[in-house]
Amino acid sequence: MGHQLLRNKDIQSHYINQLSSKFLYPNQHFYNTSSSNSLYTNYSMANSSDNNNNEIVTEMDGLYRIYKNGRVDRLYDRNDLLTYVPPSLEDPTTGVSSKDVTISPHVSARLYLPKNTTNSTQKLPILVYYHGGGLVLGSAFFHSYQRYLNILVSETNAIAISVEYRLAPEHDVPTIYEDSWTALQWVASHASEKFTNANEDQWLKNYGDFSRLSIFGDSAGGNIVYHMAMRAGKEGGINKNVTINGSILVCPYFLVPLENIEQSVSYKNWIVISSPSEAGLHSPMINPLAEKAPCLSQFGCSRSLLCFAEKDEYIPKEIGIQFVEGLKKSGWKGNLEFIEVEGEGHCFQLANPETEKSQNLIKRFASFIQLK
Repeated sequence: MGHQLLRNKDIQSHYINQLSSKFLYPNQHFYNTSSSNSLYTNYSMANSSDNNNNEIVTEMDGLYRIYKNGRVDRLYDRNDLLTYVPPSLEDPTTGVSSKDVTISPHVSARLYLPKNTTNSTQKLPILVYYHGGGLVLGSAFFHSYQRYLNILVSETNAIAISVEYRLAPEHDVPTIYEDSWTALQWVASHASEKFTNANEDQWLKNYGDFSRLSIFGDSAGGNIVYHMAMRAGKEGGINKNVTINGSILVCPYFLVPLENIEQSVSYKNWIVISSPSEAGLHSPMINPLAEKAPCLSQFGCSRSLLCFAEKDEYIPKEIGIQFVEGLKKSGWKGNLEFIEVEGEGHCFQLANPETEKSQNLIKRFASFIQLK
């Protein structure tokens, strides 16, 4: 992907200096870190004496820098929300337990189990979660997601699998979708009654209710959720035993033709990370209503909850309205809930999960996941 970015130099140069430093969390200051997408992401700085490491080929203010040797520095917020935290045997606030698992050589996840589950024979809903960050930032192992998933799992009384997928620009966008599908298939593989391989997890095997499997994502994660549901619809489920019951898309990273949309940070980011053939609003990867996009009647879940924020500066609520209209017109047979949160910006619930609006939203998610 780094070489592809060099080939797209003329396209990128139009946008590089215009990119905002506020893509992941608004109103915060950013600093330089470098990362690799292993189970425990390495954020150490490169050796400053290595001139090759320090020659910048492409720089996108506020998002990342690409160096001559292919290294990428991500520009994350200095506060604790965007730093790695380990899993916890018991979260002191919610009592939720968490642990990390390796799914494949390229995909890992953090699993969450509600309090007192081991003393019960009750089967629990399953929630597969995809984090946001414009497909270039973020991690399932960041404090922000650890905190949010603890609260979400406690409220929903569900087992959650927060997926760590590879990121652009080191990897192309289809690779991100493939990683996400690999994680979903791994979860679904636990539906058989017997243990079939050493890579299976006892939490999922012993406590998961596969008739209540939902997929959930914010921002870029919402885009991933859409593509997972479309693939499941095309293939008749995740596997022969498991289908997606529900999908939750919060401020999903979609782009459709709107006035001034090409001036948005979201659009400029897409132009940089996408391949030449997909760099625009015509791409079904970013525009589910594009002419070449598959029919939304294939949306492979029976229920969906779509949430937008009234003052979202990155994904305008009008995109959500158009997507809802497109889903209805397609002949999709599922049940759809649409939520617009007044007075809030992009993915506000992650930065401030304790506020009244965030808590009310989590309760809506819980009812949806629990089939109430």
